[in-house]
Amino acid sequence: MTSVVLIADDDPVQRRLLEAMTRRFGYQVESVESGEAALARLEAPHLSPIDCLILDLVMPDLDGMAVLERMKARNLATPVIVQTAHGSIEAVISAMRAGANDFVVKPVGAERLQISLRNAMRVDALEGELRLLSRRASGTLTFRDLVTRSDDMGRVIRLGERAAKSNIPVLLEGESGVGKELISRAIQGASDRRGKPFITVNCGALPENLIESILFGHEKGAFTGANEKHVGKFVEAHGGTLFLDEIGELPLDSQVKLLRALQEGEIDPIGSKRSVKVDIRLISATNQNLIELVKMGKFREDLYYRLNVFPISIPALRSRREDIGDLARAFVARFAAEEGKQIRGLSAECLELLRRYDWPGNVRQLENAIFRAVVLSDSDELGVAEFPQIATHVGGFDVRVPPLPVRQTSMPMPQREIVRIEVRDTNVLRLLNERGEMRKMDDLESEIIRFSLAHYRGQMSEMARKLGIGRSTLYRKLRELGLGDTSSSTPSDEAAA
Repeated sequence: MTSVVLIADDDPVQRRLLEAMTRRFGYQVESVESGEAALARLEAPHLSPIDCLILDLVMPDLDGMAVLERMKARNLATPVIVQTAHGSIEAVISAMRAGANDFVVKPVGAERLQISLRNAMRVDALEGELRLLSRRASGTLTFRDLVTRSDDMGRVIRLGERAAKSNIPVLLEGESGVGKELISRAIQGASDRRGKPFITVNCGALPENLIESILFGHEKGAFTGANEKHVGKFVEAHGGTLFLDEIGELPLDSQVKLLRALQEGEIDPIGSKRSVKVDIRLISATNQNLIELVKMGKFREDLYYRLNVFPISIPALRSRREDIGDLARAFVARFAAEEGKQIRGLSAECLELLRRYDWPGNVRQLENAIFRAVVLSDSDELGVAEFPQIATHVGGFDVRVPPLPVRQTSMPMPQREIVRIEVRDTNVLRLLNERGEMRKMDDLESEIIRFSLAHYRGQMSEMARKLGIGRSTLYRKLRELGLGDTSSSTPSDEAAA
């Protein structure tokens, strides 16, 4: 889904002008005529979130400054661009102090408005990513930090919020890369264990001979190489949450000890003479079908029912394409800041490319693709050219790879040529020639007629009707192009008639 821009202005003429410009930039537009209506739309729970608000400062009843104050009081973090008719410095300063991201003076030009929208959304995406990373590190991440437009993800969030209210074991199911760990952190952040330890264990990466020691700990001298005491992951997570990722990879003999620890609420460190009580919240995750593993004898049935108390299935990214744009913009903001690049966002064509790709690696693959594109980009906007592999899989997009820079040496080197990789629908009419200039009308007309001749298999009546010209005109143009004897109707034409 494209970004949604809300326009709040009591002047209908000004609203229509802003709507036309904003739609031309590729955004979805909504408009209201009062400050109260703007606040109501920003807080509408069942509608798509607003990505940016263009707010008139002078409106009857509730003016722009009052809207900004109420947004701040209600913790509404939507970026705001204020517009004023007079350009008063005092008004602008007050608005910026109240939380506005930028200002424009009426009547605003198209280029100025487009830059303001891009910058506001870029700053908002960066602030969102920084907030996400900070709260993730502190164990205070909540479901409010997870922005989604998908109904399926909305269901996941509602289930997660219910699970967070109790200590019930949760099993997260979904493909690799869908964000199972992020959901588990949000469950902890929304629970009474907020800010407590969050310990992650990837069961598929544990050495088989060290699983018991890593999970439950060991005493000094318990086995060869145990030179000091190790408390184990269960003890590290005491009072907080233990996240067991890829639980289906755990060997059978370790599953028995895990089941006892969960049932009894205590563990037996290797070499210890006493059990250790632990208080943990258990969240498990898997990308496999555990019930099928149970049927195959690779997973204990009793452990399965112990873990599968509150299952939550997380959809793949291809099933929630409306989230791709927001995720991509957030990743661009973060990586551009990390790499020190001034990249405002992604072009409309690039966003369409990303939405049409199936993303078998899900959110993790999208994140890595954006990282690579940011590193390779030399412009202030990511385009299709930064995603050549994805464009090859999707089709219908023109990808041009710029030439490599030529190093200056004492010996003359041949000029490198532009390599053009074209992934194009054969039914799309090409408007530019090899030099990037517009093709002549005669060439375009010739290509259209040749395509129609093949597409309608020589049925002249059908061709003339679809092209909107008379049959005699069509015959004349075919003769001029040298496309066979067209002095009379072809057999296929007569059959069609």
